[in-house]
Amino acid sequence: MKFLPVLALALAVIPSAEANGQRRGEQLEVLVQLRTGRLLPLPEIERRVLPTMRGAQYIGVDFDSSTGIYTLKFLRNGDVIWVDVDGRSGQIIGRTGN
Repeated sequence: MKFLPVLALALAVIPSAEANGQRRGEQLEVLVQLRTGRLLPLPEIERRVLPTMRGAQYIGVDFDSSTGIYTLKFLRNGDVIWVDVDGRSGQIIGRTGN
């Protein structure tokens, strides 16, 4: 009976085939949008945003495939700054932090 909690935990952390299929579908949709020009590639987004963040260290990016929004993360004087960019237009649509 000791293995039941371990088995339950293992089943909870193993992604379902349905979730994997959904993720794959999202990835294919993003690829189609990139290839057709409806979504700008990350290097283009970075080319537009990085020069506006003088004095900040670029530490990474997140991408939300459901909204097409890139969130670029920066560090300046110990503060984290998030810059939200519309992946379709390349326009900065939000910013938090200093």
